[in-house]
Amino acid sequence: MAIIEVTNLVKRYGDHTAVDGVSFAVEQGEIFGILGPNGAGKTTTVECVEGLRTPDGGEIRVGGIDPRRDEARLRHLLGAQLQESELPDKLKVGEAMELFSSFYARPADWRELIETLRLTDKLGTQFRNLSGGQKQRLSIALALVGNPRVAVLDELTTGLDPQARRDTWDLIERVRDRGVTILLVTHFMEEAERLCDRLALVDAGRVVALDTPAGLVARVDDRQRIRFRPSAPLDHAVLTVLPEVTSVERAGGQLVVTGTGNLLLAVTTALARNQVVAGDLRVEQTSLDDAFVALTGRPIDS
Repeated sequence: MAIIEVTNLVKRYGDHTAVDGVSFAVEQGEIFGILGPNGAGKTTTVECVEGLRTPDGGEIRVGGIDPRRDEARLRHLLGAQLQESELPDKLKVGEAMELFSSFYARPADWRELIETLRLTDKLGTQFRNLSGGQKQRLSIALALVGNPRVAVLDELTTGLDPQARRDTWDLIERVRDRGVTILLVTHFMEEAERLCDRLALVDAGRVVALDTPAGLVARVDDRQRIRFRPSAPLDHAVLTVLPEVTSVERAGGQLVVTGTGNLLLAVTTALARNQVVAGDLRVEQTSLDDAFVALTGRPIDS
Protein backbone atom coordinates (compact mmCIF):
# COMPACT_ATOMS: atom_id res chain seq x y z
CA MET A 1 0.00 0.00 0.00
CA ALA A 2 1.43 3.40 -0.99
CA ILE A 3 2.01 5.87 1.84
CA ILE A 4 3.29 8.61 -0.51
CA GLU A 5 1.68 9.29 -3.89
CA VAL A 6 3.02 11.97 -6.23
CA THR A 7 1.15 12.46 -9.51
CA ASN A 8 2.26 14.76 -12.34
CA LEU A 9 3.99 17.18 -9.95
CA VAL A 10 5.02 20.52 -11.48
CA LYS A 11 6.95 23.31 -9.79
CA ARG A 12 8.16 26.47 -11.53
CA TYR A 13 10.39 29.34 -10.46
CA GLY A 14 9.65 32.15 -12.88
CA ASP A 15 10.41 30.86 -16.37
CA HIS A 16 12.33 27.85 -15.02
CA THR A 17 10.47 24.55 -14.56
CA ALA A 18 12.31 22.77 -11.75
CA VAL A 19 9.94 19.79 -11.56
CA ASP A 20 8.19 18.76 -14.76
CA GLY A 21 5.47 16.12 -14.37
CA VAL A 22 7.11 13.90 -11.74
CA SER A 23 5.12 10.86 -10.61
CA PHE A 24 5.99 8.06 -8.18
CA ALA A 25 4.55 6.12 -5.24
CA VAL A 26 6.34 5.00 -2.10
CA GLU A 27 5.22 1.79 -0.41
CA GLN A 28 4.99 1.47 3.35
CA GLY A 29 8.19 0.19 4.93
CA GLU A 30 10.51 0.70 1.98
CA ILE A 31 13.49 2.95 1.42
CA PHE A 32 12.64 4.83 -1.75
CA GLY A 33 15.43 6.82 -3.36
CA ILE A 34 15.34 9.89 -5.58
CA LEU A 35 18.66 9.86 -7.42
CA GLY A 36 20.00 12.54 -9.69
CA PRO A 37 22.60 15.28 -10.17
CA ASN A 38 22.55 18.61 -8.36
CA GLY A 39 19.87 20.84 -9.88
CA ALA A 40 17.78 17.93 -11.15
CA GLY A 41 14.74 18.89 -9.04
CA LYS A 42 15.18 16.32 -6.25
CA THR A 43 15.06 18.70 -3.29
CA THR A 44 12.21 20.75 -4.77
CA THR A 45 10.22 17.53 -5.18
CA VAL A 46 10.63 16.45 -1.56
CA GLU A 47 9.99 19.98 -0.29
CA CYS A 48 6.62 19.78 -2.02
CA VAL A 49 6.03 16.40 -0.34
CA GLU A 50 6.95 17.98 3.01
CA GLY A 51 4.51 20.85 2.43
CA LEU A 52 7.32 23.42 2.37
CA ARG A 53 6.57 24.48 -1.21
CA THR A 54 3.30 24.85 -3.09
CA PRO A 55 3.18 22.91 -6.37
CA ASP A 56 2.10 24.62 -9.57
CA GLY A 57 0.45 21.45 -10.79
CA GLY A 58 -0.23 17.82 -9.93
CA GLU A 59 -1.25 16.11 -6.71
CA ILE A 60 0.53 14.86 -3.61
CA ARG A 61 -0.83 12.61 -0.89
CA VAL A 62 1.07 11.52 2.22
CA GLY A 63 -0.89 8.99 4.19
CA GLY A 64 -3.94 10.13 2.24
CA ILE A 65 -3.64 13.83 3.15
CA ASP A 66 -2.66 16.88 1.11
CA PRO A 67 0.56 18.33 2.62
CA ARG A 68 -0.47 21.94 1.96
CA ARG A 69 -4.07 21.66 3.14
CA ASP A 70 -3.46 19.79 6.37
CA GLU A 71 -0.05 20.83 7.66
CA ALA A 72 -0.89 20.03 11.29
CA ARG A 73 -1.65 16.36 10.54
CA LEU A 74 1.37 16.16 8.25
CA ARG A 75 3.74 17.20 11.05
CA HIS A 76 2.68 14.15 13.05
CA LEU A 77 2.96 11.84 10.07
CA LEU A 78 6.21 12.96 8.49
CA GLY A 79 9.63 13.81 9.90
CA ALA A 80 12.24 15.59 7.81
CA GLN A 81 16.00 15.88 7.86
CA LEU A 82 16.68 18.84 5.59
CA GLN A 83 19.59 19.19 3.20
CA GLU A 84 21.17 21.80 5.46
CA SER A 85 20.10 21.27 9.06
CA GLU A 86 21.50 23.92 11.38
CA LEU A 87 20.75 24.67 15.02
CA PRO A 88 21.92 27.55 17.25
CA ASP A 89 25.62 27.03 17.96
CA LYS A 90 25.19 26.98 21.75
CA LEU A 91 22.13 24.71 21.84
CA LYS A 92 23.03 21.43 23.51
CA VAL A 93 22.01 18.04 22.15
CA GLY A 94 19.72 17.26 25.10
CA GLU A 95 18.14 20.71 24.91
CA ALA A 96 17.43 20.29 21.20
CA MET A 97 15.78 16.91 21.78
CA GLU A 98 13.63 18.25 24.62
CA LEU A 99 12.58 21.27 22.54
CA PHE A 100 11.61 19.28 19.46
CA SER A 101 9.88 16.64 21.59
CA SER A 102 7.66 19.35 23.08
CA PHE A 103 6.19 20.07 19.64
CA TYR A 104 4.30 16.75 19.57
CA ALA A 105 1.40 15.34 21.56
CA ARG A 106 2.80 11.79 21.50
CA PRO A 107 6.54 12.05 20.89
CA ALA A 108 8.96 9.16 20.79
CA ASP A 109 11.21 8.51 23.78
CA TRP A 110 13.98 10.86 22.74
CA ARG A 111 16.48 9.33 25.16
CA GLU A 112 15.97 5.97 23.46
CA LEU A 113 16.52 7.64 20.07
CA ILE A 114 19.70 9.28 21.32
CA GLU A 115 20.95 5.93 22.57
CA THR A 116 20.09 4.22 19.28
CA LEU A 117 21.95 6.92 17.38
CA ARG A 118 24.95 6.70 19.72
CA LEU A 119 24.76 10.26 21.02
CA THR A 120 24.16 9.63 24.73
CA ASP A 121 27.62 10.89 25.67
CA LYS A 122 26.94 14.11 23.73
CA LEU A 123 23.79 15.22 25.56
CA GLY A 124 25.61 18.16 27.15
CA THR A 125 27.59 19.07 24.03
CA GLN A 126 26.81 22.26 22.13
CA PHE A 127 25.81 21.91 18.47
CA ARG A 128 28.89 23.81 17.29
CA ASN A 129 31.16 21.25 18.94
CA LEU A 130 29.67 18.21 17.21
CA SER A 131 31.47 16.51 14.33
CA GLY A 132 29.82 16.33 10.91
CA GLY A 133 28.70 12.75 11.52
CA GLN A 134 27.33 13.61 14.96
CA LYS A 135 25.34 16.53 13.53
CA GLN A 136 23.85 14.20 10.93
CA ARG A 137 22.88 11.65 13.59
CA LEU A 138 21.29 14.42 15.64
CA SER A 139 19.32 15.62 12.60
CA ILE A 140 18.00 12.08 12.13
CA ALA A 141 16.99 11.92 15.81
CA LEU A 142 15.14 15.23 15.48
CA ALA A 143 13.37 13.93 12.36
CA LEU A 144 12.19 10.86 14.29
CA VAL A 145 11.27 12.40 17.64
CA GLY A 146 7.65 12.98 16.55
CA ASN A 147 7.15 9.23 15.95
CA PRO A 148 6.60 9.74 12.19
CA ARG A 149 5.50 7.03 9.82
CA VAL A 150 7.63 8.63 7.10
CA ALA A 151 11.13 10.16 7.29
CA VAL A 152 12.48 12.35 4.49
CA LEU A 153 16.28 12.40 4.37
CA ASP A 154 17.86 14.87 1.94
CA GLU A 155 21.54 14.40 1.01
CA LEU A 156 22.27 13.39 4.59
CA THR A 157 25.82 12.08 3.93
CA THR A 158 27.11 14.98 1.85
CA GLY A 159 30.40 16.20 3.32
CA LEU A 160 30.96 13.14 5.51
CA ASP A 161 34.13 11.07 5.35
CA PRO A 162 33.78 7.49 4.02
CA GLN A 163 33.59 5.87 7.47
CA ALA A 164 31.02 8.37 8.77
CA ARG A 165 28.99 7.82 5.60
CA ARG A 166 28.92 4.06 6.12
CA ASP A 167 28.02 4.49 9.79
CA THR A 168 25.11 6.70 8.71
CA TRP A 169 23.96 4.06 6.23
CA ASP A 170 23.85 1.51 9.05
CA LEU A 171 21.71 3.93 11.04
CA ILE A 172 19.28 4.42 8.16
CA GLU A 173 18.79 0.67 7.88
CA ARG A 174 18.06 0.53 11.61
CA VAL A 175 15.53 3.35 11.23
CA ARG A 176 13.73 1.34 8.54
CA ASP A 177 13.79 -1.66 10.89
CA ARG A 178 11.77 0.49 13.35
CA GLY A 179 8.95 0.46 10.75
CA VAL A 180 9.62 3.92 9.32
CA THR A 181 9.20 4.47 5.58
CA ILE A 182 12.12 6.46 4.20
CA LEU A 183 12.22 8.85 1.25
CA LEU A 184 15.92 9.33 0.54
CA VAL A 185 17.36 12.03 -1.71
CA THR A 186 20.90 11.42 -2.90
CA HIS A 187 23.39 11.85 -5.70
CA PHE A 188 25.72 9.11 -4.42
CA MET A 189 25.45 5.94 -6.50
CA GLU A 190 26.93 3.69 -3.81
CA GLU A 191 24.47 5.06 -1.26
CA ALA A 192 21.52 4.40 -3.57
CA GLU A 193 22.66 0.86 -4.35
CA ARG A 194 23.31 0.04 -0.69
CA LEU A 195 20.11 1.43 0.83
CA CYS A 196 17.27 1.75 -1.66
CA ASP A 197 14.61 -0.85 -2.37
CA ARG A 198 13.52 1.21 -5.39
CA LEU A 199 14.84 4.29 -7.14
CA ALA A 200 13.49 7.11 -9.27
CA LEU A 201 16.22 8.44 -11.55
CA VAL A 202 15.56 12.17 -11.94
CA ASP A 203 17.16 14.43 -14.53
CA ALA A 204 16.17 17.95 -15.60
CA GLY A 205 13.02 17.80 -13.45
CA ARG A 206 11.69 14.54 -14.86
CA VAL A 207 11.67 10.89 -13.81
CA VAL A 208 13.82 9.11 -16.38
CA ALA A 209 13.32 5.62 -14.95
CA LEU A 210 11.88 3.95 -11.84
CA ASP A 211 12.88 0.47 -10.70
CA THR A 212 14.97 -1.45 -8.21
CA PRO A 213 18.72 -0.74 -8.47
CA ALA A 214 19.23 -4.16 -10.05
CA GLY A 215 16.30 -3.61 -12.39
CA LEU A 216 17.73 -0.30 -13.62
CA VAL A 217 21.07 -1.94 -14.31
CA ALA A 218 19.39 -4.86 -16.12
CA ARG A 219 17.55 -2.45 -18.42
CA VAL A 220 20.89 -1.29 -19.74
CA ASP A 221 23.10 -4.38 -19.73
CA ASP A 222 22.86 -7.51 -17.60
CA ARG A 223 26.14 -8.94 -18.89
CA GLN A 224 29.14 -9.68 -16.72
CA ARG A 225 32.83 -9.42 -17.56
CA ILE A 226 35.63 -11.51 -16.10
CA ARG A 227 39.24 -10.39 -16.49
CA PHE A 228 42.18 -12.65 -15.63
CA ARG A 229 45.71 -13.66 -16.60
CA PRO A 230 45.84 -17.33 -17.61
CA SER A 231 48.74 -19.24 -16.09
CA ALA A 232 49.27 -21.11 -19.37
CA PRO A 233 48.33 -20.67 -23.05
CA LEU A 234 44.61 -21.21 -23.49
CA ASP A 235 42.61 -21.94 -26.62
CA HIS A 236 39.68 -19.47 -26.63
CA ALA A 237 37.40 -22.28 -27.79
CA VAL A 238 37.62 -23.79 -24.31
CA LEU A 239 35.55 -20.82 -23.14
CA THR A 240 33.55 -19.81 -26.22
CA VAL A 241 31.77 -23.19 -26.25
CA LEU A 242 30.29 -22.47 -22.82
CA PRO A 243 26.59 -21.45 -23.02
CA GLU A 244 27.20 -18.65 -20.47
CA VAL A 245 29.94 -17.04 -22.61
CA THR A 246 29.14 -14.53 -25.35
CA SER A 247 32.67 -13.39 -26.21
CA VAL A 248 36.35 -13.84 -25.35
CA GLU A 249 38.89 -11.14 -26.09
CA ARG A 250 42.55 -10.62 -25.33
CA ALA A 251 43.68 -7.34 -23.75
CA GLY A 252 47.44 -7.40 -23.39
CA GLY A 253 48.25 -10.35 -21.15
CA GLN A 254 44.69 -10.64 -19.94
CA LEU A 255 41.62 -12.44 -21.21
CA VAL A 256 38.28 -10.65 -20.99
CA VAL A 257 35.31 -13.01 -20.96
CA THR A 258 31.82 -11.56 -21.35
CA GLY A 259 28.64 -13.47 -20.64
CA THR A 260 25.53 -13.96 -18.53
CA GLY A 261 24.13 -16.30 -15.89
CA ASN A 262 26.60 -18.03 -13.57
CA LEU A 263 29.53 -16.94 -15.69
CA LEU A 264 32.17 -17.09 -12.98
CA LEU A 265 31.46 -20.71 -12.04
CA ALA A 266 31.34 -21.81 -15.68
CA VAL A 267 34.65 -20.15 -16.55
CA THR A 268 36.58 -21.25 -13.45
CA THR A 269 35.33 -24.83 -13.85
CA ALA A 270 36.48 -24.90 -17.50
CA LEU A 271 39.87 -23.46 -16.54
CA ALA A 272 40.31 -26.06 -13.78
CA ARG A 273 39.57 -28.88 -16.26
CA ASN A 274 42.40 -27.56 -18.42
CA GLN A 275 44.85 -27.03 -15.52
CA VAL A 276 44.83 -23.26 -16.01
CA VAL A 277 44.87 -20.87 -13.05
CA ALA A 278 43.18 -17.47 -13.37
CA GLY A 279 45.55 -14.87 -11.95
CA ASP A 280 44.48 -11.33 -11.00
CA LEU A 281 40.85 -12.34 -11.55
CA ARG A 282 38.26 -9.57 -11.45
CA VAL A 283 34.51 -9.75 -12.01
CA GLU A 284 32.97 -6.61 -13.52
CA GLN A 285 29.28 -5.81 -13.92
CA THR A 286 27.35 -2.87 -15.27
CA SER A 287 26.95 -0.40 -12.41
CA LEU A 288 24.15 1.96 -11.45
CA ASP A 289 26.46 4.76 -12.61
CA ASP A 290 26.63 3.09 -16.05
CA ALA A 291 22.84 2.78 -16.07
CA PHE A 292 22.39 6.47 -15.26
CA VAL A 293 24.67 7.47 -18.12
CA ALA A 294 22.87 5.14 -20.51
CA LEU A 295 19.42 6.37 -19.47
CA THR A 296 20.18 10.11 -19.34
CA GLY A 297 23.04 10.47 -21.78
CA ARG A 298 25.40 12.03 -19.21
CA PRO A 299 27.17 11.22 -15.95
CA ILE A 300 25.50 12.22 -12.70
CA ASP A 301 28.22 14.74 -11.82
CA SER A 302 28.20 16.55 -15.18
